[in-house]
Amino acid sequence: MNWLLVICGAVVGAPMRYLTDRAVQKRHDTVFPWGTFTVNVVGCLILGLLSGAVATGAASSHVQLLLGTGLCGALTTYSTFSYETLRLAEDGARFFAAANVVASVVAGLGAAFVGVSCAEALWA
Repeated sequence: MNWLLVICGAVVGAPMRYLTDRAVQKRHDTVFPWGTFTVNVVGCLILGLLSGAVATGAASSHVQLLLGTGLCGALTTYSTFSYETLRLAEDGARFFAAANVVASVVAGLGAAFVGVSCAEALWA
């Protein structure tokens, strides 16, 4: 049963990642990977909110498997983040590569913290 929850979440998360990435990147005329940055930060926010909800007892472990492991696992992408950062550095856009690393880590951790804080405020 657990594996089915993960698959169902991933079935939604993977197309969301692709469609969001394309929509966001189309609106920005820059080499910075805004699409990947967006899905990763949104995924961190969802995962923070979900983790806070599970910690306060407002969500079950099944919801965590469906949304946390399945949806967020397919929505976010560390491999694409790594590839795009490396590609930026190799193409001479070292400032954008460094900005991608710093902004992704800071925004991702910040989004997760905001998600946990919101969950605790809502359900504690």
